[in-house]
Amino acid sequence: MPDFDLSITICSWNTVDDLRACLASLELVRDEANFEVIVVDNNSADESPDMVEREFPWVTQFRQSRNLGFTGGQNFAMEHRRGRHVLMLNSDTVVHEGALRKLMEFIAANPDVGMVGPRLLNPDGSLQFSCRRFPNPIAALFRNTPIGRLFPNNRFTRDYLMQDVPHDAIRDVDWVSGAALLATEECIKRIGLLDPEYFMFCEDVDWCWRCHKAGLRVVYVPDSVITHAIGRSTDKAPNRMIGRFHLSMFRFYRLNQVPEMSWPVRPFALGFAALALALRAGLFIFKNKVDIVRRKFAR
Repeated sequence: MPDFDLSITICSWNTVDDLRACLASLELVRDEANFEVIVVDNNSADESPDMVEREFPWVTQFRQSRNLGFTGGQNFAMEHRRGRHVLMLNSDTVVHEGALRKLMEFIAANPDVGMVGPRLLNPDGSLQFSCRRFPNPIAALFRNTPIGRLFPNNRFTRDYLMQDVPHDAIRDVDWVSGAALLATEECIKRIGLLDPEYFMFCEDVDWCWRCHKAGLRVVYVPDSVITHAIGRSTDKAPNRMIGRFHLSMFRFYRLNQVPEMSWPVRPFALGFAALALALRAGLFIFKNKVDIVRRKFAR
C-alpha cells in the first residue's frame, strides 16, 4: 500500500530562487492532498540542494553527480516514489491554492482519465497555451520563426496551440505540458515511465501519445491553476537546448506519427520533417549568434 496518494516530482538544475518559491507554494497547500515532494538535483552549481535541505527538511531530495536531463531526473524520482499518482512539476512553477485538490478530485471522479494538466499562467497572469494538439513539421515552421512573423495569424500555429477553443472549460486534449502533468497510477502501470531517449523536450508529448494509445483520456482542467515561468533552466544554455528540442521533436515525429502514414508517403514525410526542423533550429541558433554580436558592439 503506498504511503501517499500523490508524489510531486521536481527535477532541478541551477534554479535556486525559483525552486524556493515552488517549494514554498507547496508548503502552503500541504493540507489539500496526502502528498510527498521529491526533488532530483541534476548536479546544480548553485546552492539549490543546500537550500532544499536547510529550508525544506520535509522534502525528499536526491543529489546527482551528473546531469540526468529532465527525463532522467523525472524517471529517477518516479522510480523512488512512495505515492500512487505522480505530478511532474517544473522547478519554475508556483502552485496556487486549490490546484492540487482540483486535480485529485477530478481523477478520483474519472477513472478513465490517465493524465490531467492544470491551467498554466505566465508570471504576469496571462494564459500559457499549455494544452495543445499534437505537433507537426508544418506548424513548427510557422511557430516562433520569421515565416510565422510574416503570417502571424496562420492556421497552423492557431491549430497547434488550440487558440480556436476557449481555455476556461474542462476538455479532452491531445497533450498537456510536462511543466505540470499529473499521471495516474493506472496510466503508469499501462505505459511505463517517460521514454529515456528524450533527454528533455517532447517527453511529455510522447507520454500523452502513449496514454491515448493505451485507451486513457488526457484532460485539461482549468479550475486548477499554476504559474509557470518558462525556460528558467533552459535559458542558461540556449543553443544547446535548441538542438536538443529539435532532435526530440524529430524523434517524436519519426516514432509516433510517421508509422501511421501509408508506406509510399513515409520517406517523403520523414525527409520533409528533417528538413523543416533543421531549418527551424538553424534559424534560431543563427539569431542567437547575431544577438550576441550586436550586444558586444553595443557596449
